[in-house]
Amino acid sequence: MDIFISHNKSRISGELQITGSKSESNRLLILKALYSSLSVNNLSNSDDTQVMQKALSTKEEIVDIHHAGTAMRFLAAYFASCEEREVVLTGSKRMKERPVKLLVDALRSLGAEIFYEENEGFPPLRIKGKKLEKNKVRVQANISSQYVSALMLIAPSLPDGLEITLDGQITSAPYISMTLEILQNAGVKGEFKNNRIKIQPEKDLPSKTINIESDWSSASYFYSIAAICEEAEIKLSNYRKTSLQGDSCLARIYKNFGVTTEYLQDSIILHKKPCKKPKSISENLQNSPDIAQTIAVTCLALGIGCQLGGLHTLKIKETDRLVALKTEMEKFGARVDITQDSLRLFPVKELAKDVSVETYNDHRMAMAFAPLALKTGFRINDAAVVSKSYPSFWGDLEKLKFSVKQADK
Repeated sequence: MDIFISHNKSRISGELQITGSKSESNRLLILKALYSSLSVNNLSNSDDTQVMQKALSTKEEIVDIHHAGTAMRFLAAYFASCEEREVVLTGSKRMKERPVKLLVDALRSLGAEIFYEENEGFPPLRIKGKKLEKNKVRVQANISSQYVSALMLIAPSLPDGLEITLDGQITSAPYISMTLEILQNAGVKGEFKNNRIKIQPEKDLPSKTINIESDWSSASYFYSIAAICEEAEIKLSNYRKTSLQGDSCLARIYKNFGVTTEYLQDSIILHKKPCKKPKSISENLQNSPDIAQTIAVTCLALGIGCQLGGLHTLKIKETDRLVALKTEMEKFGARVDITQDSLRLFPVKELAKDVSVETYNDHRMAMAFAPLALKTGFRINDAAVVSKSYPSFWGDLEKLKFSVKQADK
């Protein structure tokens, strides 16, 4: 589905219900599979979470997780620890290009039996589940935090728990802290000090229902909308001031654009009034790389520059997001410089018209560019890709008076 998106008003107001965090949901689904005493409210309705639920319930040998990178990492660890279970964990063409060797090496060091079905270091993986007897592992700290979280999630089910030593500077530390807090909320004992994580073994956990906070990554697009328009008042459901999610730093970052966050008991209201724009902004997003695309497009829309660092993990996402961002922003007349871990956008005085944005099988490309419709109408190709994390996204934009129409072929 290709769409043409536009918006012709300078003031936006509305109230939206956003489902649970994909990051929290997928972690809790693994824990729930290991400990049946747990139950969960406000699960994400994203494709990734549905893929995870299906994979955990299937008895089939072939487990296809399509584009879901989190599912690949978490399920590799989960199935490796499931005694007498053998699966082939596979995915889309892009998934077969995304490296998984460091996680496989870590699991093998614990005693796991994992084999590469096609190319060394990449999915698909043949996993022969067994009891993992060892309780210490070392991994590089600058890899995807999902590798570390995958190990942490199975840790309490191991006979002696697990001690993880992280070598070097840690990437996306808030996501590791999120995993630890989710474990602790469920009743698992653990700690994360300096570069060492210790998780204690737990045969059983107490019965408990855990409520999942709504997804801050999804909220980022409405922060962008608020920043770009002249005035805004947008209420978003089920958010907390004290959040497990690293992307909650949005509230601080978007103050640069004149967007303030009002915290209510179980929701937030984004406020924007006419204000002076900054000439440029600079942010290190090492702990929250998923909001880089949103921030870059916000700056493009406002005609200001930005320097974003800490982005090395973007090159191994659904697409190489740094290259994709550069390619698509340049269609609008931008000048963009990228390195292996940074992006620099130079101010644009006037946006090009009649642009068609490619999404590269990446949900965040579609959603990050959407707020730009406040400045100029344009086409987004393969817009249905948003279902990976936010299936109701286009409907929610229509509630805010965006025009979202199927594009002519």
